[in-house]
Amino acid sequence: MSAGATEPARIAVFSGPTATIGNSPDLVTSDKARLRHGLAPLTTLDGAKPHFDLLRPQRLAAPVTVLVEAYTAHPLESDARALYAPPDGWLDDEGTLHATETDGATPVYEVELRPEDGLYPLPYMARQADGSAWEAATASPLAPVSYSRQTFYPDAKRLYEEIDRFGLEDHGHPIGLSTRAAFDFFRPAPSGGYTAGQADRAAESLGEDYFAYYPYHLHREPDLRALARATNLVQRVLASGDYVGAQWLEGSPTAEETLYWLGLLIDTPVPIVGHTAQRRHQALSGDGARNIVDGVKFLLSAAALDEQGRNRLGAVLIVDELVYSAREVTKVDARPGGYETTGGHGGIVADMGGYGPPRVTYVPAYRHTHRSDVRLACLPEQVTGVAAATGGGICTIDVPVKDAAGELISTAMPVVTIVKYTRYVQAAVGPDAQPDHTTAVEVLGRRTANLAGAPLSGFVCEGMSPFGSADPATNSALSVAIFSGMPVVRVGRGNTGGLAYRTDPVVIAGSNLTATKARILLMAALLKLGALPVAADPEHPTSAEQAATECAVAAYQRIFDTH
Repeated sequence: MSAGATEPARIAVFSGPTATIGNSPDLVTSDKARLRHGLAPLTTLDGAKPHFDLLRPQRLAAPVTVLVEAYTAHPLESDARALYAPPDGWLDDEGTLHATETDGATPVYEVELRPEDGLYPLPYMARQADGSAWEAATASPLAPVSYSRQTFYPDAKRLYEEIDRFGLEDHGHPIGLSTRAAFDFFRPAPSGGYTAGQADRAAESLGEDYFAYYPYHLHREPDLRALARATNLVQRVLASGDYVGAQWLEGSPTAEETLYWLGLLIDTPVPIVGHTAQRRHQALSGDGARNIVDGVKFLLSAAALDEQGRNRLGAVLIVDELVYSAREVTKVDARPGGYETTGGHGGIVADMGGYGPPRVTYVPAYRHTHRSDVRLACLPEQVTGVAAATGGGICTIDVPVKDAAGELISTAMPVVTIVKYTRYVQAAVGPDAQPDHTTAVEVLGRRTANLAGAPLSGFVCEGMSPFGSADPATNSALSVAIFSGMPVVRVGRGNTGGLAYRTDPVVIAGSNLTATKARILLMAALLKLGALPVAADPEHPTSAEQAATECAVAAYQRIFDTH
């Protein structure tokens, strides 16, 4: 950097799980390699012989000079050749290069390609250890991890390099990511892992250290421990004050959950933007690269900041040139444009502005990040949980939430279960019969499991809109859970379009949240407030126990009304 130049803005890039945006196509042996080694030629999936070979971004090991036919970058280049300077020479049929134009010779440019230039699209020449061609990511169909290669990148560094190297603006100039900002890459819950280990890290394990969905038979999902680790890393990085914002990359079906969680828990004034892709990186019409570039543009524009330079929009998802509030976005289809808003009250907070700057269209009223009441800094060191007592019944226990460094303790992460209402289920018979909560075996079974191993737990009932109620038996079983210390949130079914009304003082009304988002907020609220009071007999609470539960639920309700 020249003297007097300012340091570029820094952006933290976090790699999340099952991220199609960082998933590349399978590395398949090229026809040039097959011809060189006497292997059967490459075919398409339907058995046809392709007209062109496969090219994959790779690095040169040594400089090489190549001759490129002039006027072939566009079908109409030769029509405008009078506007061009002369080429570097003319190549005749004998392979002789002439300095002056020669009849029948091909005009060419002479180009030296060097390793330091970066990646070049080249035929993929690798074969399997037994000499056969690679036809997919795995050595054979349904091969175990030890005989499978990964298609997901271990972090976003290579992804951003490829966008920087091959990305073009409409006017033909480079995207220039590396000239716009400096990037630091982090792996809180990555999709790819270093299984062989490196000098500075131990070998990583699928399903423990990284989380992929492809090859499909090796699909692994992150658990609550992974979410706690990711939360702590994001908080540590953004607390440094070194970054103007963060980009979170994750799989398109679930990024909305993680982003909403980070928007609730992370105590930072800088924006958190998320990106997904509906198609793999390098794939035909891949959408991920444009989403990432838009995210960089958005962060550098400061459009998300208020007059004090603090984030005013919360965590957002930037896809398809739109900026969605993480609280109100959901995926509805696996295609570009496959996102919609939920809740019936807004959700698109900004437009990326095309060739102009991003334009904010509305500012959410709900609390988030540095204003959230459930951010890490506001969580207590411990709360009260519930467990099955040794001699029967339910006891309360202390649950440590944060360690001495103020980071989340993974064992404290709450377990929240979604219960979905459907009509035509088993019901009591006769006008005077009482609801039989014992028929709601899913709720009661989960209650028992929670008492055995999840001291912070609760339920979300996805019920009839707008009240969120279920059938009488399920409602009765959820009441037992409530008086066992487990808060219950009610929301409308599906992509709800309005607010859930509060009709019961011991049940939390879930506002206009979907069940998925209500689960995330209840998890965060449990870390702050702990379990509800426990009744001596959860099936028959006393009036005093009812009043104590109503008071505790009111604190939960305040969080749901404001986040």
